Amino acid sequence: MSNYLHFLAHQLKGWPQQNYYLFFFSLGCQIMTLVNAPITALTITTFIGTTLGVLCILAINAAKSVNGWLGLLSALCFIITGFAAKNYLSMAEQLAYVVTLDLPVLMSANWNVNMVSKIRKFTGKTWFIAVVSTIVVYFVSGYLIGTFTNDPRPWVDAISFSISLTAGIICFLRFNNQYFWWVASGIAQMVLWFISFRQGSATLAMFVNSSIYLINDVLAFTTSPWYNKKERARLIKEENQYSEEESVADISHA
Repeated sequence: MSNYLHFLAHQLKGWPQQNYYLFFFSLGCQIMTLVNAPITALTITTFIGTTLGVLCILAINAAKSVNGWLGLLSALCFIITGFAAKNYLSMAEQLAYVVTLDLPVLMSANWNVNMVSKIRKFTGKTWFIAVVSTIVVYFVSGYLIGTFTNDPRPWVDAISFSISLTAGIICFLRFNNQYFWWVASGIAQMVLWFISFRQGSATLAMFVNSSIYLINDVLAFTTSPWYNKKERARLIKEENQYSEEESVADISHA
């Protein structure tokens, strides 16, 4: 257990500096949003979820597998928020993240070993599959949620869900092209939660959270190891050194 806790602590280190700046900026925005609204169980839950959620997407940006635990905990909070707003596909979106991102990361030893060295790019075929899959999920999910629930924004909800679901799968498969979907997802979620806020179904914190996600997604194209070759090389070297140190420590304790 101590080795695993040490591993998780290591996963919070070595991020690009911009990631830490964005987290504290987000934290400040969320605190201001929290104190400027009535303090309720829902607003507290949303605050916890948005804080952990930002840490999660920043961990993904930095190609660090600690996003598993962060994503799982934030998903629980966001499911509660989505249910309160009747944005049912946003709840399904969080469950999809748990299945495609959080649980595989937590259960797969292979994922957690120097993940940054396993980044790859789309081919023409994978571009086609990803785009068509997003469109199909949009129409199917929008129809189903609009037909069988009282979701007041089924097609807006479906846009966010279809893009985010596809992005989660692309991320799990370690394609850096995920960030084209994450940018689109951030915009779609901003629209969804702004409409929800205007209609009195959600707090402003979710809109703020989506805008932070969008900033992170745009930032990924410049500073993240998913795209920045220099940053990728630095992290590969750092992870290799960490693995060597852990191997030496295991031998010494044997």
